[in-house]
Amino acid sequence: MRREYSGQALRAAAREAAHRAADRAAGQDHDGGFPAEDVADLARLGLLAGPVPRRAGGAGLGEEPGAADLAAVLRRVGAGSLALGRIYEGHVNALQLVARYGDAAQRETLFRDARDGHLFGVWNTEPGQGGLALRPEAGGFRLEGRKTFASGAGRITRALVTARTEPGAPPLMLVVPLAPDTRHDLSDWRAHGMRASATGALDFTGLRVGPETILGEPDDYHRQPHFSGGAWRFAAVQLGGIDAVLDAWRGHLAATGRGVDAHQLARLGEGALAAETAQLWVSRAAEIVAEDRLAPDAVVAYVNLARLAVERAGLEVLQLAQRSVGLQGFLRDHPLERLARDLATYLRQPAPDRALVGAAGHVLAAGAASGDLWADPGAAA
Repeated sequence: MRREYSGQALRAAAREAAHRAADRAAGQDHDGGFPAEDVADLARLGLLAGPVPRRAGGAGLGEEPGAADLAAVLRRVGAGSLALGRIYEGHVNALQLVARYGDAAQRETLFRDARDGHLFGVWNTEPGQGGLALRPEAGGFRLEGRKTFASGAGRITRALVTARTEPGAPPLMLVVPLAPDTRHDLSDWRAHGMRASATGALDFTGLRVGPETILGEPDDYHRQPHFSGGAWRFAAVQLGGIDAVLDAWRGHLAATGRGVDAHQLARLGEGALAAETAQLWVSRAAEIVAEDRLAPDAVVAYVNLARLAVERAGLEVLQLAQRSVGLQGFLRDHPLERLARDLATYLRQPAPDRALVGAAGHVLAAGAASGDLWADPGAAA
């Protein structure tokens, strides 16, 4: 029997999952931690199957006009637990790549896996030496090498990874089935925050896969605007982390009676302004990517600015909240302490300077007036 989905039901499911995740998050905050019960909630509530297209028995989460439901779900899950949000965003990313590049048989198999509760992830980062390679052999391929900074290591059972058949060749995507609690090493992940994300290395050496695991054509993974444009999803999760910090800060001011102080109110007002600014950027970025009406370089430029706007908002809210709460916010029994560590860590995304310079280059070269840089080309002047 197929589950009936609606945007409202998906948002309610995300709210329930986030509430439960927030209650468990402190207990998961240790090296090697992982939100296993929270992922089980995502499966139970239909959110693991949510990104599967409707025609394949899912909710089509992200297919709706403007991707507003997906943005709201990612934000809400991130507010409950940034570690869970990071894992879920990778799951969504993987299924969107399957929908875009998979053939009919791959889509049928992998979407069924998602409906059955398998957790997907996207792992692209590699060590300087020993990156993932595909070695042809009879009937398929043998994998050699590792992926690093792989969130959900040892827990992801369907890993979408990039691999090369030879050095310098364009990478191929493949979806590799993995047994849980195998091939992973979490010993190098001793991060300030996001300790419950089970981030580590995966050694694929010796694993044999068939040609049916290869998704799309060489270098499809990096095709624009989808590669860089997808950054709006992690920005939506970060926005949820900003919400959680803001809520902990507000709760502290209310509980201590310090909210009557004009200076504290001014800080809180600045924090609310930053959070809402981030929300507006995320909403518009999700809409631009979903509508797919702008040129790829314009989409990438806007999303790069959006991710940086969210980063700036997050850093501002962190600074304001920690100054407002004071030393108590750095004590481990205070709600703000873990939330701040997780957000500060998750805000560190790759190549922010390159993202800014690239977006600025687009702005400089664009022939349109500043107010029309990201206007719908089909709209009337």
